[in-house]
Amino acid sequence: MKKFIHFSTLALVPIGMMAVSTLSLAQVTTPQPELKTTPTEMVDTLNTVFGPHKERAIHAKGILLEGTFTPAPTAASISMAPHLQKKSVPVIVRFSNFAGVPDIPDNHPLASPRGMAIRFKLPDGSNSDMVVHSFNGFPSANADQFRELLQALAASGPDAAKPTALDNYLGTHPIAKNFLTAAKPAPVSYGSLPYFGVNAFKFTNAAGKVTYGRYRIVPLAPAAYLNDAQTKAAAPAYLGEEITAHVAKQAVKFKLLVQVAAKEDKVDDPSVAWPDSRHTVELGTISIDKVAPDMAAAQKAIVFMPNALPKGIEVEDQMVNFRSNAYAVSFGRRQ
Repeated sequence: MKKFIHFSTLALVPIGMMAVSTLSLAQVTTPQPELKTTPTEMVDTLNTVFGPHKERAIHAKGILLEGTFTPAPTAASISMAPHLQKKSVPVIVRFSNFAGVPDIPDNHPLASPRGMAIRFKLPDGSNSDMVVHSFNGFPSANADQFRELLQALAASGPDAAKPTALDNYLGTHPIAKNFLTAAKPAPVSYGSLPYFGVNAFKFTNAAGKVTYGRYRIVPLAPAAYLNDAQTKAAAPAYLGEEITAHVAKQAVKFKLLVQVAAKEDKVDDPSVAWPDSRHTVELGTISIDKVAPDMAAAQKAIVFMPNALPKGIEVEDQMVNFRSNAYAVSFGRRQ
């Protein structure tokens, strides 16, 4: 495995599923300073932390699958988006490990949070993408703060003097510390994890009703994790092997939900998780039933853009646009 900054003692973990709430058009937004960080600088910093390579700058190791999304009867009450109406649409799904290390073992502490990216193939031939991960929250409120965290990580290798730059950073950034140090079990399967959308979107239905919310993706099978002994004994590629074998026999299924913001919830700060009292609305079922053909070529050719949205869904948290721009930079470098 390629060398990368050693912070395996910082366990990045999926935490318990939060439920969700009421609609209000008067959402909380915080005045945001103009960003100093560019998408190119962000990718440069990720490459400094995890090492340069011709793969994705983050969530480098993954597997691509295909399936179907079937909307729930309640979906159209949230949005007029075409995939949230009555008809099923094809999907492409990529599961991944967190680190920007292409050959990181699946049982390595730095492999979490796991990622899930979804491409909905819309009836008019266009696409709509979604990017979520298996942790309810994000370590930073904006791109500048996230880059500062990455820079602290890059300066805090095993030979760094104590206290390290990371020690100092986490001492003044409790949300980032929680993101990095929360206890984490390895999953039995990519299909046994809940996934969380940390960014908020504005949803508008055909009647013009607006809802602000974040995505939740919940496995139909109970969430399941390995114990410490099982994790240590697991094969380096056990997650890819498990889901490949699983879909050859039966589909892996998830419920797609939207967590509805209350008027006091921040919709432009992904570092603040909303309370578990919030209401959820079911959008539909994701059914994954096969591995994508020509895996290596397909992985190289696809980039998931969370701001690729149809009418009825709009970006509310501007980090979505920054992330999309950074993904485009990373995509260009791996061609």
